Amino acid sequence: MRDDTDQIRALIEGWAEAVHQGRIDTVVADHAEDIVMFDVPPPYRGVRGAAAYREVWPAFFEWQAQGAAFDIEELEVTAGEDVAFAHALVRCGTEDELAAHPGLRLRLTLGLRKEAGRWVVAHEHHSFPDLSSPDAEAEVRAVHENWFDRTAAKDLDGVMQHIADDIVSYEHDAPLQYVGRDQVREVCRQGLDWAPGPVTWDVPDMRVLIRDDIAVVWGLNHMTAGEADGTTTESWSRGTRVLQRRNGEWTMVHQHVSYPYDPQTGEAKTELHP
Repeated sequence: MRDDTDQIRALIEGWAEAVHQGRIDTVVADHAEDIVMFDVPPPYRGVRGAAAYREVWPAFFEWQAQGAAFDIEELEVTAGEDVAFAHALVRCGTEDELAAHPGLRLRLTLGLRKEAGRWVVAHEHHSFPDLSSPDAEAEVRAVHENWFDRTAAKDLDGVMQHIADDIVSYEHDAPLQYVGRDQVREVCRQGLDWAPGPVTWDVPDMRVLIRDDIAVVWGLNHMTAGEADGTTTESWSRGTRVLQRRNGEWTMVHQHVSYPYDPQTGEAKTELHP
């Protein structure tokens, strides 16, 4: 079956090259009329039939035109007399996506059959691994525990761990936004230096929502500050944080903290408690 294996390998490699070049007629050639494709996006029942298969590719070509790669790195083919299958790993993604996840690959499985002496693809299955591992929420919560601990220690360098260089933060005070790690570091420095005594921060009822490599965290921020006379003041505010997994580490890319305001006076209500 060496000839069949070579034919199938050439068919798949030619198909991948046509995908990368956006040549729709070649992409859909050598596919059965009753093709069933399980793709990464919905529908979950799959794309069924040659006409439907053709319709899904223009949107992919538009995305790929942003500079995305589509290159087969590993391909294994097993051929019988009239049925064959192949599996492959494909380097598929934009430059930014592949920089963030260097080892991420599209998984590809193909089922083929021979029709009138010619091999055609009857089934395709494309998938990416789920990056939201069962431990992802624990990892995100651990990042916050580190922030709480380093705040209590007044360790500015520790507080700045897991904060992205390109962070955009909406803080309690003007200006409208703080852009970049340096600006946020200065806000954190002022906060740690503001109170002569201990400073603590936590989010007692923290909620975490994760999809792939993005995490959204929200809850009420509880802050305390030790005064020079030994007393402690506390405040509550609203907080939302967005983290992205970059190079295997969760990093905060956006933060939004705020106090409610009194619509009659326009003053921030900093004395509210849950």
